[in-house]
Amino acid sequence: MMHDLTESAIPSPSQKLVDYSKKALKGMPERFLFECAMKLAIKPLTSATAAVLFHRFFKEADESEYDPYMIAASCLYLAGKIKDDPVKIRDVINVSHSTIHRGSGPLELGDEYWAMRDTIVQAELFITRFLKFDLTTVHPHKYMLHYMKSLQDWFGVKEWNALPVAKMAASYLQDFHHSSKVLDHKPDHIAVCCLALAFQTYGVQVPLTEELDDVAAWYNVFCKDLSRDKHWEIIEDILEVYNADAEIDEEDD
Repeated sequence: MMHDLTESAIPSPSQKLVDYSKKALKGMPERFLFECAMKLAIKPLTSATAAVLFHRFFKEADESEYDPYMIAASCLYLAGKIKDDPVKIRDVINVSHSTIHRGSGPLELGDEYWAMRDTIVQAELFITRFLKFDLTTVHPHKYMLHYMKSLQDWFGVKEWNALPVAKMAASYLQDFHHSSKVLDHKPDHIAVCCLALAFQTYGVQVPLTEELDDVAAWYNVFCKDLSRDKHWEIIEDILEVYNADAEIDEEDD
């Protein structure tokens, strides 16, 4: 059975609860975004879209001028509309508020609620204009699904289904969206590198590749323009997400 990249819940790099009300650390708003996405039970492709919007916004904007947590919440709300996976704004407000303020209950329909609602709605419009109304995203997910189907045929259905590679590659892909470097690489390159990293993690050899020379690699069947140097650069960028996440946990202790 093929791993469903668009429906299954993908865990974030760390399950440890972070106090977002403390000093801001690099990577914390992205972690907040994915924690809220999990609580809202939105699809992985929707949360990936929200992350891309967030990274695109702050690629141009000065983070010191905007509240990254409210931008993240607004990106989730906007991504739900884009991917036809809508969430109620009240749910976005309450999840965002309770995630920042651990232990707090749902907001009453008072001044704080309406101020937060107005902030998210205005931020949604601002993000859309800031990105010049270009909200399209070419996701690596569709490439990964195609590559997985080909690899399933390559390995054989029985052997492929016995491997944990598909689930691990999907996790690497979703987790890579914590990093703004997801914008720096081609989506097909990202997809195949997540698969390559999963193979390396489990020490899996792709069949019939023992005789390949130093120039060719199995992933060039899918991405002819992916060099070995670029391959290792992307893998290092993916692994960097987990190093950054560990630093957040250490600082938060």
